[in-house]
Amino acid sequence: MRMRELVFGAACAAAVRAAARLGVADALGESPATAAELATAVNAEPLPLQRLLRALSCYGIFAETEDGRFVHTEMSHLLREDDPHSLRYIALWCTEPWTWQAWPRLDDAVRSGGSVFQELYGKGFFDYLHQDAHESAHVFNRAMTTSSMQSALDVAELLDLTGISVVADIGGGQGHVLASLLEKHPTVRGVLLDLPGVAAKADPRLREDGPLAARADIVPGDCREAIPVDADMYIIKNILEWDDDSTRRTLRNVVEAARPGSRVVIIENLVDDTPSMKFTTAMDLLLLNVGGAKHTKASLCARMEDAGLVIGEIRPVNAYLHAFECTVPG
Repeated sequence: MRMRELVFGAACAAAVRAAARLGVADALGESPATAAELATAVNAEPLPLQRLLRALSCYGIFAETEDGRFVHTEMSHLLREDDPHSLRYIALWCTEPWTWQAWPRLDDAVRSGGSVFQELYGKGFFDYLHQDAHESAHVFNRAMTTSSMQSALDVAELLDLTGISVVADIGGGQGHVLASLLEKHPTVRGVLLDLPGVAAKADPRLREDGPLAARADIVPGDCREAIPVDADMYIIKNILEWDDDSTRRTLRNVVEAARPGSRVVIIENLVDDTPSMKFTTAMDLLLLNVGGAKHTKASLCARMEDAGLVIGEIRPVNAYLHAFECTVPG
């Protein structure tokens, strides 16, 4: 029966996606509601919605009362857009239409060791997103923003900035980690480096007239090409998972840019030695389809050592991220 449940895993993922798109969790308040009441709120048919909620309840996403009404659970709250730990956009991102085209080709990716995405869509993953799938690109951006905001406070809590005057967030997206660090450490300056289109949408706290603007510099650039940033600490979070060439170039550029003794903190998901193995190995298989890979502790350390970094302490950030403390040798 466990195997039967697993091979119907697509039905569970599809049900979560349907609930997220319909906005069922947002429509359900703190009082129990019938499927008919919820159907009116989300513009759906009552009986099909009841079937959807019944299936989700089997996984602890919503719960059905004895009189046939539905109530929130800890997991269904995560599908609400206003929940501080919301996974609504993560759920949508992981079930976007292109994923349903790529998953059946996983065996081809395993045979060849290469991406099937190019063959499916005739172009690379990010080119496809921004040129052909604007809604998916929007969902991707919202999902990455959500994930970054939720982990930023964990990173800020973990890192000791004693003796640090300038911290640089390399490939830092909108700069949520940097903003959290600057809020916690009022004497530290920060630099955010990312692609021009990303840097232009930086966290409002860092931009002109933002409360942290006086201590923050936003530098448009590609970390794979050069890192024109002088800092005491460089943070690289969740950008070393696309291809080995990008990883090698990024790490090499950090070592070339940094002064001897500078700290480099690399933060990534791991597919070993982590309590979130089911989650991280699933992400790794998705990346296999599109041309990337999550790291083991050993594979990430090997790439850092190849770049010339001296690896120090390795610590968990939370249940799904690890931080690798490194220094640039003299």
